[in-house]
Amino acid sequence: MTRRLLLGYLALALLVLAGLEIPLGFLYARGETSRASRNVERDASMLAEVTEEDIENGDLAALPDVAREYTERNGGRVVVTDRRGVVLADSDPAGRPGTVLAAQPDIARALSGRPTVTRTTDEGGADVLSATMPGASGTTVRGTLRLTYPLSEVDARVHRVWGVLALVGVCTLAAVALVAFSLARWITRPLRTLEAATAQLADGRLATLPDASSGPPELRSLAASFNHTATRLQHLLTAQQAFASEASHQLKTPLASLRLRLENFEPCLDPRAHASLDEAIGEVERLGRMVQGLLALARLENSATTVEPVDLDAVLADRVAMWEPLAAEQYVTLDITGPPVGRVWAIAGALEQVVDNLLANALRVSPPSTTITLHRTPGTRLDVIDQGPGMNEADRARAFDRFWRACDTPHDGTGLGLPIVRHLVDASGGAVTLHPAPGTGLTARVRLRPAGPADRSMIFDTGRGERRARA
Repeated sequence: MTRRLLLGYLALALLVLAGLEIPLGFLYARGETSRASRNVERDASMLAEVTEEDIENGDLAALPDVAREYTERNGGRVVVTDRRGVVLADSDPAGRPGTVLAAQPDIARALSGRPTVTRTTDEGGADVLSATMPGASGTTVRGTLRLTYPLSEVDARVHRVWGVLALVGVCTLAAVALVAFSLARWITRPLRTLEAATAQLADGRLATLPDASSGPPELRSLAASFNHTATRLQHLLTAQQAFASEASHQLKTPLASLRLRLENFEPCLDPRAHASLDEAIGEVERLGRMVQGLLALARLENSATTVEPVDLDAVLADRVAMWEPLAAEQYVTLDITGPPVGRVWAIAGALEQVVDNLLANALRVSPPSTTITLHRTPGTRLDVIDQGPGMNEADRARAFDRFWRACDTPHDGTGLGLPIVRHLVDASGGAVTLHPAPGTGLTARVRLRPAGPADRSMIFDTGRGERRARA
């Protein structure tokens, strides 16, 4: 933003300078040319009167001195002819007296009593101002005088003025850039502070509140509002995290005590009540798992986690090795298929929990002598396919809702496994969906982002769904 403001100020200053200096430069150049033209015309008229008098008096020997003296004093070239156009004097040493110039247009006009002032080129191709005047007394023309003045000196003055204007423009732009940079920094400093504070708040570690006493009034008001919001949000997050931490300890003891008391009732109960007692103990165990799941979700939703490259193939091999004994007890086979996919982006420990939850759900519904397939697909996709009863479209749409369970689901489920999977996958920057498996069963499809060898870790805020690169 500082760069854009600075460029905007400089563009505006450059536009103003161009609108002022360019017309001024052209006006000065035109004025210099016009002034030089008037001076040449005036000098030519004065010299024509002097030379006409010398020609009338027959003092032709004085003509070269007059021409040479003017050239030495003012520059330019003076050529004097008689009434037939024959050169009588030439201030240029290379000139040849006696040359007939009557055929030249300006000399011919002057011999007929008409002066000529024009811009032309000399024999060397240089631009000159030329003034040709008749030397006449009344209507009698006794000769002509041509005065040519090089425009190089006029151009040099014009170029010097253009240089001064350019220097003034550069100095002005430098001053504007300095002032604009200071102003832009003053405007954007509160925004940079707010940006840094927002990043810290998203990471859950806002150490210092932004300064709300500097910058424009609107940004000071914004900083004050942000500080109030950040303070309250930090208080709420701290309270919620404290609750999640304390609840995990406080709930374990009552649930364990309740289970022990229920188990102690068994010798005192009629055998016909043992079934109800077992169901009650099962419900207590399910309540304990539900509490642990809720606490896990609460921690996940209110924390910023580091997304880093994880070897998906290694995770699959490790988790399958851990679940194979339990699957064998239910006569279910676990099989990994598909080509290796390498590293993917995931938060630490997320893939292990995702695979565990999906395998637990698949084992719960898989009949004996079936296979649970973990299929890897390039692009980085993992399909967990079971051969259970599957789900209809309406059940698949609700499967990720908290506490929701299908009607035919075993009673020991908590309805939190798939919500936890979704949060973990979303936190890793991926997506999870459910699809019908070929034949019968269900396919849980997890899509993750591939991680290259040079990729860095990233901070991913699970509550906001934003990623920020971290070296």
